[in-house]
Amino acid sequence: MNTTDSMTDKIEIVMATEDDLSLILDFIQNLADYERMREMCVASIETLRATLFISPSAAEVIIASLHGKPVGFALFFHNYSTFLAQRGIFLEDLYVNPEGRGKGVGRALLAKLAELAIERDCGRLEWVVLNWNDLAIGFYKSIGAKQMNEWSTFRITGDSLTELASDAR
Repeated sequence: MNTTDSMTDKIEIVMATEDDLSLILDFIQNLADYERMREMCVASIETLRATLFISPSAAEVIIASLHGKPVGFALFFHNYSTFLAQRGIFLEDLYVNPEGRGKGVGRALLAKLAELAIERDCGRLEWVVLNWNDLAIGFYKSIGAKQMNEWSTFRITGDSLTELASDAR
């Protein structure tokens, strides 16, 4: 169990189970609203079950509770560094509800991921953040994270992904 230094704010971090699917979906939808991307969010209980809890799972989830009430989550998966020749953990999403913000919940989630990375012999913990999210960027820098300005993220989806895949045939 992880707790904050304050005697008043008790934070617990646990691995999510299939029983948490509805909660996970709620967190994802809240994150999509916060990131102004709700129209892109098509996750459902069924797709989450198939990708998170049917082997092999694509990702894992940890859930943070404050005083016994779920207030945040982190969804992550393993990646690989060829330079380190080691696995890493990639944090896909971290979200804390407004009532949990400013109380150490985000830090506790990241600390748990760091602990998992060490336990699993991972060489690093990585994530991306939207350029406009100054609050998150400031928080990440305050815990020692370094911004990787020399890299740009690229993504291919939808028709472009289908078209590129057709070149493989």
